[in-house]
Amino acid sequence: MRATGMNDDDRPLRCLVTGATGYLGGRLVPELLAAGYSVRCLARSPGKLRDHPWAGQAEVVRGDVMDEASVRAAMEGTDVAYYLVHALNTGRGFEETDRRAARIFGEQARAAGIRRIVYLGGLSPSGVPENALSPHLRSRAEVGRILLASGVPTAVLRAAVIIGSGSASFEMLRYLTERLPVMVTPSWVRTRIQPIAVRDVLRLLVGCARLPSDVNRAFDIGGPDVVTYQEMMRRYAAIAELPKRVILPVPLLTPRLSSLWVSLVTPVPGALARPLVESLKHEVVCAERDIVRYVPDPPEGLVTLDRAIRLALRRVQDADVATRWSSASTPRAPSDSLPTDPDWAGGSLYTDDRERTVAASPQALWRVVEAIGGENGWYSSPLAWSLRGWLDTLVGGVGLRRGRRDAIRLRVGDSLDFWRVEEIEPGRLLRLRAEMRLPGLAWLEMAVDPDPRGCAVYRQRALFHPHGLAGHVYWWGVAPFHAAVFGGMARNIAAAAESAAPEPARSR
Repeated sequence: MRATGMNDDDRPLRCLVTGATGYLGGRLVPELLAAGYSVRCLARSPGKLRDHPWAGQAEVVRGDVMDEASVRAAMEGTDVAYYLVHALNTGRGFEETDRRAARIFGEQARAAGIRRIVYLGGLSPSGVPENALSPHLRSRAEVGRILLASGVPTAVLRAAVIIGSGSASFEMLRYLTERLPVMVTPSWVRTRIQPIAVRDVLRLLVGCARLPSDVNRAFDIGGPDVVTYQEMMRRYAAIAELPKRVILPVPLLTPRLSSLWVSLVTPVPGALARPLVESLKHEVVCAERDIVRYVPDPPEGLVTLDRAIRLALRRVQDADVATRWSSASTPRAPSDSLPTDPDWAGGSLYTDDRERTVAASPQALWRVVEAIGGENGWYSSPLAWSLRGWLDTLVGGVGLRRGRRDAIRLRVGDSLDFWRVEEIEPGRLLRLRAEMRLPGLAWLEMAVDPDPRGCAVYRQRALFHPHGLAGHVYWWGVAPFHAAVFGGMARNIAAAAESAAPEPARSR
């Protein structure tokens, strides 16, 4: 039997992906590679893709969907073209930009002999005239029609809300629910929608590469749950273990006012918040599920809304924090964040970063790092740490009474005052996870790297993932003390290493 990713002439199916620096495109590329396909990415800024784990396996070419020549060159020798771009953030003229880009793409695909175009659009409400749709949905529908009329067999997948960390729709849901225990909301929170997990979207996108040549149509795609936005917020709160949210819908908030409110409460930019809010005015539920005739559901079934939320939250909740700064966004699943995701994606993760060059060897610096805590102290204000330990004990936490097992060596799982050793790379990295009572999850990382001049570089990072509004209030409440506590720690650790270093190392 021919391998899944092989073409009729026993060569890998060659796919062109536009929008690889975007949310879905960056997650689609490794799925296509895993299916055995050859992948080429068209990107205006190829450098943005260099940190992806798959960067060495996919060809990346510079170009723009508004430039006919670059699109034509990118399509040369390819079989399937994925159109995953839109001009939503380009201003008021985005509909005309989308229209022109889609026409260029369709025309060049036909000229290049592309066998199939695959496009992900928005799920339009049934029974609503197109002129009554939001500009966002109206443009998505028009792009789909242009590609379907291009003369190249096209599959248009139409989805409502995509659930996955980094998706603008999901991030809006995340931040609204986490930051507002009581919500006065517009009436659209009662609108029914059919969300779909990013895993199922990617599975369908990959499957569409093999559709029969006579398939040229749109497909509605959605998950197994049909819910209101209000129910989605309540489910999110329950899964994130937040207190039950009080939601008070009122009919007075227009989409414009709602989007201003969303952009105020959440870090999702207003240019994205408004079309997302406007799209929720109408019910968006799949009218058909014809796609399963060509791309069957997996044996375990579609991903439920609850499981999709759990997957999107998994990385931080399961303490899956990267052990190296350079790999902080390395993905392991479609629900994980990517280097090209926007800064506001992935939920709140506050950080305090410190770095110092130390006139000592990396070995001398590591000895100080590994000996931290217990009787050796925390190289910062003893009063501040003692007070923090006393407060933790007062609320039923472990406080500072545990100390450490060994005065010199640490191993994974060791308790260290009110921290626990979660990760240790001898001579390189120590990561501690807080076990004190906090409205969130906290880590403290200390890393040692060699310096080209023969010294060492000390990097320190405190991370905090807030749990609900109380978590955000806590972080900003203690933030004024970070310079004294964490800044003092970095200075004193460096000083301790330098004082312990042999004279030649200090003189460099």
